Amino acid sequence: MTKAAELAGHQISLKTALIEFTDGDDAIAIADAGVVTLLTSAVIKSEGGAVTHNITQGLAKCWVFLQSNGTSISDSFNVTTNTDVGRGDYTITIANNMASDNFVCSIVSGSHATSYNGAGDGDTLSTTVFDIRGANAGESATLDLPNTNGVIHGTLA
Repeated sequence: MTKAAELAGHQISLKTALIEFTDGDDAIAIADAGVVTLLTSAVIKSEGGAVTHNITQGLAKCWVFLQSNGTSISDSFNVTTNTDVGRGDYTITIANNMASDNFVCSIVSGSHATSYNGAGDGDTLSTTVFDIRGANAGESATLDLPNTNGVIHGTLA
């Protein structure tokens, strides 16, 4: 009789502070607090099972929800501060820097909005901040936007 057959139907428990599976640079660790750590090579299969997707590349690295006056943060992830640069213009400071200045900013609001990587007009690209601008149809920064949301996708440093 095999060990699996002997154990079939029995409840088995294992008490340990850490379970680790490693194979070269691929690893998974499960800590006793329930924290699961995956290396950057972790992938998931698509719903149909035909393709795989790298988990870390598909996650939002930073997001922010500004209050209706645009000056205070209601909720955020990986954000330290919001600076009100001027009417309808905000600079969001990223807590954990991006790996390069080549990341995507997406902004949604109840009005027109634009976004860009930089801290203001004419600034160079940055790994530490991104800018949100409340604009009218002519793209002039004119107003503090109601309920503005910003998200970044890219690679963390």
